[in-house]
Amino acid sequence: MNLLLSYCLFAVFATIANIVSQDVTLRFYSGPFALIMSVGVGTAIGLVTKYLLDKRYIFRYRTSGIGHESKIFMLYAVMGVFTTSVFWAFEFGFHFIFDDKIMRYLGGIIGLAIGYWIKYQLDKKYVFIIKGIKC
Repeated sequence: MNLLLSYCLFAVFATIANIVSQDVTLRFYSGPFALIMSVGVGTAIGLVTKYLLDKRYIFRYRTSGIGHESKIFMLYAVMGVFTTSVFWAFEFGFHFIFDDKIMRYLGGIIGLAIGYWIKYQLDKKYVFIIKGIKC
């Protein structure tokens, strides 16, 4: 139960980091492709935030150097490609349906919640494993 609570809290924290990063980006840049840029910045900030929290506190995983760290992060990011598409589909879908910033963020939050649930399953099975043993 403690693991579930921690994972949910970290997902909320990473979601807030993502949405705030998007909002800050849009406040500073309103030129061509501003929305796409803001979602990209938010995605990157959320990815790194969630990776660091998951690796240390959820999976208690230790890497053995920069090469190993890079490999694990790349696996984590690759597993996130599908879940990111879920997040983006909800966020952009809500944007085009409702044409409202708050509703776009709500779509992003829903997409992130679904994506994080799927991501945990993928990370547990494929990313954070120790010598063939699943965490």
